[in-house]
Amino acid sequence: MAYLGENIKKLGFGLMRLPKKDGAIDIEQVKAMTDRFLAAGFTYFDTAWAYPGSEEAIRKALVERYPRDKFLLATKNAAWIECKTRRDAIAQFELSLERTGAGYFDFYLLHNLGSGRTKFFEDFDMWSFVQEKKAEGKIKHIGFSLHGTPEELDAILNAHPEAEFVQLQINYADWENPAVQSRACYETALRHGKPVIIMEPVKGGMLASPPQTVRDTLKAADPLSSEASWAIRFAAGLPGVITVLSGMSDMEQMEDNISSLEGFTRLTDGQAAVIEKAREALAKIPLIPCTVCNYCAKVCPENIGISGSFTAMNYFTLYGNKEAAKNQENFLVDMHGKRRASECIRCGKCEMACPQGIPIRAELKRTAEALP
Repeated sequence: MAYLGENIKKLGFGLMRLPKKDGAIDIEQVKAMTDRFLAAGFTYFDTAWAYPGSEEAIRKALVERYPRDKFLLATKNAAWIECKTRRDAIAQFELSLERTGAGYFDFYLLHNLGSGRTKFFEDFDMWSFVQEKKAEGKIKHIGFSLHGTPEELDAILNAHPEAEFVQLQINYADWENPAVQSRACYETALRHGKPVIIMEPVKGGMLASPPQTVRDTLKAADPLSSEASWAIRFAAGLPGVITVLSGMSDMEQMEDNISSLEGFTRLTDGQAAVIEKAREALAKIPLIPCTVCNYCAKVCPENIGISGSFTAMNYFTLYGNKEAAKNQENFLVDMHGKRRASECIRCGKCEMACPQGIPIRAELKRTAEALP
């Protein structure tokens, strides 16, 4: 495997959830977190054109304060947002250079491929563009992030072997989750010889406050380690991983992540068994048994986002976090051009098509009531 991460320590500073003060990004706190991160020997910073204020913030906190060769900066191009032409998509790259003042990007990603978003990068020939910028020295390494299926990932890597790495959502809760398929996507990347950058290792913070049965399992094994540290160490220990991104919002989160990965060694067999017990505890929580086969979607006359609605509802059941569940619903239903659970006309065609025998109409009604 052409591994890019020999000299990159395992923790990456995700810049999507930066601390705020009076409604704006708190630059002074970001500076303090940046200083602490670098002092601990970590170097990888991850932002994106689509993260409001993030690229400007990292210019002030990092680029203007440290020599360029002391850090690695990644950003992303979202050609599927507000782009009608190739020129619009290219303008995102130019704006990212302007916002960050970085001169070049160590890692440049085509952002959030999968589903209908992949075609925008093909239609605008962005793969050729990033290769041109790499030849010019404006990009050091080309890759992409994906929220999609292993089949989509396989097709993209077959079509674009020039991709040097992939960024995937991987955590122990989603390892066998049919809606995410972390393990299958990870194994697909490795089969293609591509190193992996991990995003959402703590599942957007959900695994920092997991269900009580999971918390009890982890605390019984190690009362001093945080629940988040278990999730971070699971992800970091996977072979072929360049770095593990954590979207840190305050110094407390940063200190916990640094303590988890400073001088990191892989989980022992005993610790891996604890993670498996935690996963089993999650699996015992009664969820809607949707496997995201989407047979229901093929027969639904109203284009209801059935599987996306059920994934969001399962989030709510597992973690009790309505805001996170509604964000999932927005991404998996609204952004995929589907209609909400509340718009179901209860015709029942979906239930005849469902191989799992799910009472879909009743579950959609329950979802609509729980996530209005």
